[in-house]
Amino acid sequence: MLVKTYSSAVHGVDAQTITVEVNAGGNVGAGKIAYFLVGLPDNAVKESNHRIEAALKNVGYNMPRIKIVVNLAPADIRKEGSAYDLPIAIGILASTKQIETPNLDHYIMLGELSLDGGLRPIKGALPIAIQARKEKYKAIILPKENAREAAIVNDIDVYGVESLKEAVEILQGVSNLKPIIVDTRAEFADKQNHYEIDFTDVRGQENIKRALELAAAGGHNAILIGPPGAGKTMLAKRLPTILPPLTLHEALETTKIHSVSGTLQANSSLVTIRPFRSPHHTISDVAMVGGGSNPLPGEISIAHNGVLFLDELPEFKRTVLEVMRQPMEERKVTISRAKSSVEYPASFMLIASMNPCPCGYHNHPEKECVCAPGIVKKYISKISGPLLDRIDLHVEVTPVTYDELSSFERPRESSEDIRLRVIKARELQMERFKNHPEIYSNAQMPSQMVREICQITTAGQTLLKTAMNKLQLSARAYDRILKVARTSADLSGSEDIKIEHLAEAIQYRSLDREGWAG
Repeated sequence: MLVKTYSSAVHGVDAQTITVEVNAGGNVGAGKIAYFLVGLPDNAVKESNHRIEAALKNVGYNMPRIKIVVNLAPADIRKEGSAYDLPIAIGILASTKQIETPNLDHYIMLGELSLDGGLRPIKGALPIAIQARKEKYKAIILPKENAREAAIVNDIDVYGVESLKEAVEILQGVSNLKPIIVDTRAEFADKQNHYEIDFTDVRGQENIKRALELAAAGGHNAILIGPPGAGKTMLAKRLPTILPPLTLHEALETTKIHSVSGTLQANSSLVTIRPFRSPHHTISDVAMVGGGSNPLPGEISIAHNGVLFLDELPEFKRTVLEVMRQPMEERKVTISRAKSSVEYPASFMLIASMNPCPCGYHNHPEKECVCAPGIVKKYISKISGPLLDRIDLHVEVTPVTYDELSSFERPRESSEDIRLRVIKARELQMERFKNHPEIYSNAQMPSQMVREICQITTAGQTLLKTAMNKLQLSARAYDRILKVARTSADLSGSEDIKIEHLAEAIQYRSLDREGWAG
């Protein structure tokens, strides 16, 4: 008897429905099982027959001693992972008439079976649910841990089950299990901006906080340069707390990526706060940008709509840093293979930190640098010019004094206070770029637009010319200074870029200064 069940495969951040055709019939030798699985399955799918046989026996069914052919259609798409266990098992039970299930075509089913008949969680539940609703399926049956994630999608029933037995009961209409209901908007509003850290934890470092406020307001990439223990990592970790809250669209987009990559926590639904990713400097090229035989998102995509923090930037392999250059410009990454191509979004803010030299004390106000001549310049040169060209703010971080650390009386701004100013600045930019949907912040302006929007006065031109000559700034610093000055003006609510805005932007070009590295 031929029975069809329905599952789904994830490709990039989208899903495609897979038809699981199970045909049971024909005799085989005594005590033997003739089980054939076709449709381009990988090893995890091929091994399903052993899991399914044990699971069926342990929940009271049996694996019949007849010929069983399972086809995963369409056959030209490679099937990966163990999520097909449940639809195959249901197909075997229905095709051998061990259960009566008249409405199999109403359901999308997914789940890895354990040997006792329980279900283990899967990846990609959200894009699967979106595709199922688009194709007008009535319900999804999947592991309980993935149910809240899939239930974000409305107009489709989502059943979170713990075992094969529960799935069968739902299909037979005898289950008391109710569909999972998630009020997406209410949950999104309730969990927005729930951070465990805050800028009130930071003592001193007012100039660094101001630099990070500029970075957040204009979407600028930044690098923090300072000695060990100066607070670079602590400050960078608090940057997401002052970024504008995720919109519902951004939250759904971010959740899809985390769902596909398997970084979404069990029993969770939406990603409601901006991601903060901090990969170790031993990371590989593929882990950073994404890839594999079935391309999965890399760190730059998992950080989409959030912050990618690279601690000790010169310690990263040069190839890892160089492969980031194109995604930083295009805000997406395309991973091509012989048979397919996958595109993942990668719109992130890059925040990097580094010591100024191998010993860490170059330009330190108190400690002496012990590095040999030329070592500092060699250390800085590990970061290529094209990558530095994409970093707008070079922020020198100095150690916090004892008086600042021990002062409990001085009021400190909270992340909420800073975020309100950042949101106002972003609103001005949204109005400015309303006719340019591909641009949403000052940092993304191309050179031609910089000349049109970042007009400065004659006095401003004189100041900028003097600064570039005296500090011997490189030509690439010119546009960056104008962009940051525009953001500084937005934060102060000024329509024009004033002298003080330019002066503030000029101070954030440390690595462009001739002679900075000795």
